[in-house]
Amino acid sequence: MVLQSFVEVLPDSHFPIHNLPFGVFKPKDSDSEPRPAVAIGDNVLDLSVIAAAGLFDGPLLSNSDCFQHPNLNKFLGLGRPAWREARATLQKLLSADEPTLRDNVSLRQKALLPMDKVQMLLPTAIGDYTDFFASKHHARNCGTMFRGPENPINLNWFYVPIAYHGRASSIVVSGTDVTRPRGQAAPSGNSPPYFGPSRKLDFELEMAAIVGHGNELGKPIDINDASDHIFGLVLMNDWSARDIQAWEYVPLGPFLGKSFCTTISPWIVTLDALEPFICHPPEQSPPPLPYLAEKDPKNYDISLEVSILPHDQQHESIISHSNFKHLYWTITQQLTHHTINGCNLRPGDLLGTGTISGPERESYGCLLELTWNGQNPLSFSGTTRTFLLDGDEVTFTGYCKGDGYTVGFGKCSGKILPSHN
Repeated sequence: MVLQSFVEVLPDSHFPIHNLPFGVFKPKDSDSEPRPAVAIGDNVLDLSVIAAAGLFDGPLLSNSDCFQHPNLNKFLGLGRPAWREARATLQKLLSADEPTLRDNVSLRQKALLPMDKVQMLLPTAIGDYTDFFASKHHARNCGTMFRGPENPINLNWFYVPIAYHGRASSIVVSGTDVTRPRGQAAPSGNSPPYFGPSRKLDFELEMAAIVGHGNELGKPIDINDASDHIFGLVLMNDWSARDIQAWEYVPLGPFLGKSFCTTISPWIVTLDALEPFICHPPEQSPPPLPYLAEKDPKNYDISLEVSILPHDQQHESIISHSNFKHLYWTITQQLTHHTINGCNLRPGDLLGTGTISGPERESYGCLLELTWNGQNPLSFSGTTRTFLLDGDEVTFTGYCKGDGYTVGFGKCSGKILPSHN
């Protein structure tokens, strides 16, 4: 049976009834509270209205107030059976042959709002943020650049899903401007370190897993249960000041070169919506340790694109095509490793994948790789870049192609503003 909604969905829309990603919005020019929603076509469906009308009538959600909250954290904490119940309910309500919402004009006008009339917000209250380093191609390129081709990837990388703990307070939703950071960079000759606006501002093409049901402190998550603790995925731009990062990262890793801003897309695409696009991950050699060995390892075939709208042009240019399936460490391995020492994850936590680079230059996921640390300027649309200039707007898109439909993530974008004096 072909799924079809009574809500108009254009053929190239990222948000057909097959998707129904979750987010949080508030109407523009309104003082009303933020509220959860799903996307359908060019509309948002207000879940607080659907809940108030008693339409979440399944056993797990009928008595819950999770959709009356200003973020999705309580809903995420209910676990995968509740997520699936909500998805099934919403797909039924939005189906072309279901009259409950379709034929109730008053309810439909309250619940369905055009996207251009709403402001999207961060979908969860993000308590903690961890960023991994899960792409073998990215790891090899960076290692070759800075350590040489003889030993580009350290031995531990093949056993440990490497990560660092990021700054949750500076995570922003797509469309938020990004101020060029200031900081120190390596000295030239015998002079003191440079201090001022970053001269090597970069993007990083990433995705991130949103933690659903968490775990108790001291109780790791088994690798074969890990997918039940991941609600879904978003696009993520881990903005990076390469000059600040290079000067500070030894011996404790990234700090001010990363913590100034991280952008995510507003819609969380659930793992259930991504299920038709499961594929095998790359072969892992040497084999992972037993606690990371999955009975049924999974990756996802998600096409990713990066475009730049230069500050002095009117049209954006696509500069990279990559794919989520290039990740060496799966999101379930990342989550399991995060908890193996007993660390507790909580609903709404964000786990970034690290830069998603493919094997060819056109699939590299950051300017550091695309320009080989500025040595080979990138040419497009009559201009060149080594790193980002003030006024440049970077946009990520991600999507999966189904049989006659697209499951997409929308956009993850940000525009570079000059540094504060």
